[in-house]
Amino acid sequence: MSNNYVLEMIDITKEFPGVKALDRVQLRVKRGTVHALMGENGAGKSTLMKILIGIYTPDQGKIMFDGEELKVSTIKQALDKGISMIHQELSPVPNMTVAENIFLGREPSYPFAGWVKMKELIKKTRQLFEQLEIDIDPNAKMMDLSIANMQMVEIAKAISYNSKLIIMDEPTSAITEKEVHHLFHIIRSLKKEGVSIIYITHKMDELEQITDEVTVLRDGKYIGTKPSHQISRDELIQMMVGRELNQIFHKPKIPIGEVALSVKGLTKKGKFHDVSFEVRKGEIVGFAGLMGSGRTEVLESVFGVAKPDAGDIYVHGKKVAIRSARDAIRYGMGLLTEDRKLTGLFLPLSVEDNMIMVTVNQYTKAGFLQQRKIREDCQRLAEQLAIKTPSLQQLIKYLSGGNQQKALIARWLLHNPDILFLDEPTRGIDVGAKAEIYNLIFDLAKKGKAIVVVSSEMPEILGLSDRIIVMHEGRKTGELTREEATQERIMQLATG
Repeated sequence: MSNNYVLEMIDITKEFPGVKALDRVQLRVKRGTVHALMGENGAGKSTLMKILIGIYTPDQGKIMFDGEELKVSTIKQALDKGISMIHQELSPVPNMTVAENIFLGREPSYPFAGWVKMKELIKKTRQLFEQLEIDIDPNAKMMDLSIANMQMVEIAKAISYNSKLIIMDEPTSAITEKEVHHLFHIIRSLKKEGVSIIYITHKMDELEQITDEVTVLRDGKYIGTKPSHQISRDELIQMMVGRELNQIFHKPKIPIGEVALSVKGLTKKGKFHDVSFEVRKGEIVGFAGLMGSGRTEVLESVFGVAKPDAGDIYVHGKKVAIRSARDAIRYGMGLLTEDRKLTGLFLPLSVEDNMIMVTVNQYTKAGFLQQRKIREDCQRLAEQLAIKTPSLQQLIKYLSGGNQQKALIARWLLHNPDILFLDEPTRGIDVGAKAEIYNLIFDLAKKGKAIVVVSSEMPEILGLSDRIIVMHEGRKTGELTREEATQERIMQLATG
């Protein structure tokens, strides 16, 4: 092993039933650098990292770390060797404090009784936060934090192990632009201390800003490694998807019909105030704003997940009372939630079971499920959406993030709603799968569906929307037509 490299993964191969997840994959990370790992969902990135962190064992191949051959079979062994990971899907212990989450299993304690030294635990957390310039109360309960602050706690936790190599899986997917700059500042400080970072992202602009080299995987195979500053966006996309994507957004001309949904004066104390908007058949309305602006809360209140304090909702011109998600579904609505793991997927169930979760009653006859009809409809949608899975009976937790997201979209397509809310529809999804989901959204609009999209990605909002509603601190600050909307104008409205 060259002394230049802190990590060499050589000819790594891993098979699961029906799927060759990795086929002789290579990854070499230089000391004190940020190495981007990119590829479409299902390319093998997560499997490769799970092998490195001790969750999976490779079928073939060799791993060299810090001059020695690495053989780990548990996360603790990997941590002890100096490898830690910030996971894309957050899994905090919600009832415990920030400090308890960060040092879980490593709490300072009294040797005679095993009791935790709480003052010392808080002090250690404060010192860590001061070092990282993070402003979060160590005594706060995790359940009371925003998703963005949970992500910053997860980042602090990984750094607290004083690792030689940190894996960051989509670390900016749930944080604001200000926090992204803060994270990049932390990363640059870690580099100066000689720490190496494997950085998994789908955001092209982050490559130039923070990474030194990029390795691309496709369909479980190694495609190549290049210095980040020497690879163009077009070349990178071609390496990732095996084809050229000249343009992701091909928004067709779609006739816009009558008003399908009208919301007037919607208010929920502490969350948002006096929000009004309407969506027409065939129209895509985007909701823009910074994290915490109230976009998601508005959608959840219209859909009956949360109860608003005031306001009226009209569906096809008729005033309706929506007290639960069941009511919303009955009125022809569908909601793709922001966090697919937390509020969308039933992880212990199959792909097929997840797809029919909303429409199961439609497939029940005389108390029995119509299995053949379920299989036919789910298979048709799986093919239409290009869901990569060895079988519809495969547990959904084994699918890549992009394919899980497609299965959730299929769930609502089976329901065939007139009004569809899509909250961060492409979060954590690669560029190829994004293009497929955008085209699907356009197809739904062509069929006369009224669509509302919440997105933190500016190109997505600008590329999809006919109209854009901008929110800031729970208030609607502006409404722009497609022609009026620019990134600068949206940011002006989003920052008050």
